[in-house]
Amino acid sequence: MGTASIPRLITEFAIPSIAGMLVNGAYNVIASIFLGQAVGEVGLSAMTVANPIMIVFIALAMLVGVGGNALAALRLGEGKRVDAEVSLGNTVTLSVAVSAIIVVCAVTPFILNGLLTLSSATDEVRPYAASFIRIISFGFVFQCIGMGVNNFIRTAGAPNRALGTMVIGAAACICFSYLFVVRLDGGVEGSAWAIVCGQAASCAAVLWYFTVTKNVPLRLHLRYMRPHPQVMRMILSLGTASFFVQAGVAVVGFVLNHLLVLYGAASPLGSDDALASLGVVQRISMFCLLPVFGVAVAIQPLIGFNYGAQLIDRVRKTFWYGVAGSTVLCLIMWVLVHLFPEAIVGVFGIRHEGLVDFTVFALKVQLLLMPFIGFQVVGSNYFQATGQPLKSVLLTLTRQIIFLLPLLVFLPELLPQAFPQFNSLEALCFGAPVADFLAVFTTGIFTAFEMRRLKKLERGEVRAKYLSYDDA
Repeated sequence: MGTASIPRLITEFAIPSIAGMLVNGAYNVIASIFLGQAVGEVGLSAMTVANPIMIVFIALAMLVGVGGNALAALRLGEGKRVDAEVSLGNTVTLSVAVSAIIVVCAVTPFILNGLLTLSSATDEVRPYAASFIRIISFGFVFQCIGMGVNNFIRTAGAPNRALGTMVIGAAACICFSYLFVVRLDGGVEGSAWAIVCGQAASCAAVLWYFTVTKNVPLRLHLRYMRPHPQVMRMILSLGTASFFVQAGVAVVGFVLNHLLVLYGAASPLGSDDALASLGVVQRISMFCLLPVFGVAVAIQPLIGFNYGAQLIDRVRKTFWYGVAGSTVLCLIMWVLVHLFPEAIVGVFGIRHEGLVDFTVFALKVQLLLMPFIGFQVVGSNYFQATGQPLKSVLLTLTRQIIFLLPLLVFLPELLPQAFPQFNSLEALCFGAPVADFLAVFTTGIFTAFEMRRLKKLERGEVRAKYLSYDDA
């Protein structure tokens, strides 16, 4: 990773990483498609209510998995293989511990009902969403290990194997979704069990690689799974940025669901249809962004390794190649959405004319500035890869919390006054592009200062700061 051609390395790592992200994101999309086709708007509404809670699960998985992988990449760059394997073992231990906490929360009615209320579950949708969340909570250990530890396979230099573990899980999810939802008419519960089965298959493939496969750069040893508080603190510190990315999405989801119920009730669509429509838009938007996340994840070990080895010119080139690639991918997704919006929406089972029109409108507005989002995602991830988690967290929060949440709250009140052709429900959709613009601008400022710091580091005017156990 320190000598080969950077474009070739990025391509080698990015293609399976992007495909892996798309495959991994297919779980939610597959469940929504099968539910929409088999159950209708009620199933989609239940998924929308459950979605913020599911994102919290993803946030916890990434807190552990991405943090452990970032630490392993830095230690490998410093030539410390044993420390990297300790990071792998403690990542698995943390995954099991977090999963146990999730199960306890799922079987506690007070907590589960509180989360559903927080997610604005209506009386009609609540029982479906509760069953769904309860089932996937018991399978969270498979998600946490299958998603989080999968990142280590890329760092071990086997991106195609990492993709393979995800493909196994997605293929299992598709098969079980067809069996449980379509053939056995399992509805929302059948969809949840299909997701758990897919995650279990992926988890088994990941563990097989690190325990059975021969000649791997990193191996999962039982002795390295013994908890090391200092290592765990560093894992959680480095994973904080990724956690806040998803946690911010979850917070936005909770707030958005509340506003959809509020303003949907005052519109011709109604609360449940508003939840179904914007839920579909959110899932499409996230799926479109997955290739960008794939690029960011792919270049993370390259940046981390070269930064640890003090190959600053390679760090800088890897970053800008990553920005260029993610921008191209964003542009492709943006074009596809604007060329075939009705067809994309129809796949999810939305066919009512008024609901289709609103969903298409919301989709186009929310992805208005998508060609520029790649720079923001790669930029915030860069600071995580170079051991600067606080900057990465701040840049992540700019879009998810600092900018987007106030816009969601105030735009439905202010925009209709300035532009009467939009009602409050439609005004909600404009929060995302405005937040995207502000977040990209902020990331540009941070990046400009960082490029200046790298030049000074390259000239020897400043020294690189490496994470130590005392930083955790």
